[in-house]
Amino acid sequence: MLIGSLKRGSIIGLKTTWSLGKIIFPITLFVSLLQYTPVLPWMIGLITPFMNVLGLSGDAAIPIVIGNFLNLYAAIGAILSLDLTVKEVFIIVVMLSFSHNIFVESSVALKVGVKLWIITAVRLGLAFLSAIVINLIWQGGSEPAKYGLIPPKAVHVSGWENIILDGLQKAGIGILQLAIIVIPLMIGIQILKDLKWLNVFSKWMAPLTKILGMKENTSTTLAAGLMFGLAYGAGVMIQAVKEDGVSQKDVTLAFIFLAACHAVVEDTLIFVPLGISVLPLFFIRLGTAIMLTLAVGFFWNRAELAKRKGIATYEH
Repeated sequence: MLIGSLKRGSIIGLKTTWSLGKIIFPITLFVSLLQYTPVLPWMIGLITPFMNVLGLSGDAAIPIVIGNFLNLYAAIGAILSLDLTVKEVFIIVVMLSFSHNIFVESSVALKVGVKLWIITAVRLGLAFLSAIVINLIWQGGSEPAKYGLIPPKAVHVSGWENIILDGLQKAGIGILQLAIIVIPLMIGIQILKDLKWLNVFSKWMAPLTKILGMKENTSTTLAAGLMFGLAYGAGVMIQAVKEDGVSQKDVTLAFIFLAACHAVVEDTLIFVPLGISVLPLFFIRLGTAIMLTLAVGFFWNRAELAKRKGIATYEH
């Protein structure tokens, strides 16, 4: 039984890695090459005039754009190179916790049938709204930021051959990281399914998923996304849609929740080197995810109820 579970899990993991890799590899390569073109400076110049509304200086546009085009590690490197206040650093961190690596992490939504514009609008909307709210509420934090641990600086690459090789290397490492996480994850889930433990886990998570307006078969998806992030959690979600009959509504609600709060361990602890308190960041993300999902679920249910009543009235 164990050997059969390992075999089935490995096959599913490889298929999932291939399915997601076809998205992640070209996007990672494209964005890696893009940073050596005039596009990034153009984007930074485009949003710089709006920084004051968010309580940020013009330079803060640099880590925001880089974080959304690339990843959080690149954004942190950019933050460390700037003279920012404590308040500015915290606002940037909250924004990037909602919206980062947006090309890769939002594109995987297409694989499970979630509309791309929904996830993109939610992530960018939360990022800018949170910045405006924090800027209005927090009157302090004007002292210069003092950073803690310093991560390794990115190596500057010159020459198009080296730039292309660097992009291919980054894309390749991205797929390798995906496989290292997704394949063991799929094997583990397959073993849990075969041992009927997954049903027990779903029942434990049922109250939370029910509160959020989803059925209990969405629990595995939520857990994977919370622990591993949107890109890696999507692998579990794809399989759940195929095997567990997760509805389109539940998939969308789950992705909306995970758009606001995913990879809670890595995406929270990664900001420790900046010397900020990460606990408020965690609660902001979790609280926002819960409230947003509840609100969307509530209005979705009302719309469905009104539609059913309209159909019943018409038939009558």
